[in-house]
Amino acid sequence: MRIETVNVARAAYYIALKDMKAYYFKPPNISWGILFPLAFLLAFYVRNPGDFSGMLAGFLALCLLFATTSMEAITITFERMTGALERLMLYPVSTLTVISGKIAGGAFFGITVTAALFFGLFLFFEVKVSSPVLFFVSVIISSIAFAALGAFVSVSVRQVFEAQTLANLFRFPMIFLSGVFIPIHDLPSSVRPVAYLMPLTYSIDSIRASLGYRPDVLPPAASLVVLLFFIIILLGSSVCILKRRMS
Repeated sequence: MRIETVNVARAAYYIALKDMKAYYFKPPNISWGILFPLAFLLAFYVRNPGDFSGMLAGFLALCLLFATTSMEAITITFERMTGALERLMLYPVSTLTVISGKIAGGAFFGITVTAALFFGLFLFFEVKVSSPVLFFVSVIISSIAFAALGAFVSVSVRQVFEAQTLANLFRFPMIFLSGVFIPIHDLPSSVRPVAYLMPLTYSIDSIRASLGYRPDVLPPAASLVVLLFFIIILLGSSVCILKRRMS
């Protein structure tokens, strides 16, 4: 059993490594993952410089979301169109291993890009992390959850442009309803339940707590549990959908 687990982990690692070399660490993907959230950051900083520190958690989570899903949402769709995924499935690996490898690659890319943005902000602004352990755990779990969302989008459509459209359908509402700019408790009561269904909400909440701010929705441990629940649901759904489409 232990040997089988090691082999599965090794296979997922090499799938992730292949994706990172082939797709993720390319200038367009890196720029999209950093520049889009950075544009929002600069726009709101120019308007209200004094409130920047309170929005830092939202911008870091937003960078995680866009960096992680920038290519994750279309890799599986692209490989299905080119036949690369079918060739990969000829190897003795399960669908769960393939999806896990895809998610691992996207998550690592998101963490790398967000770390670069964080250290850049650290050089120019006063950034304090009250709980480094909670901060790192929040970033890692959030990146996996967003990568799982990207994988779910990728297996749910047949064309690359459909994947991009569906990814934006998830991402753009999260920008404005998950607490990036407006705290959850300040949202209208009619849209507040929608915010509770978005993983970005809990990512921002846990990262905010690690920076020393009071969370808006749940205690940080509960937010991380909710993110883990998102990972399980999205991973399981992605595996089921891909199995059905590949059969």
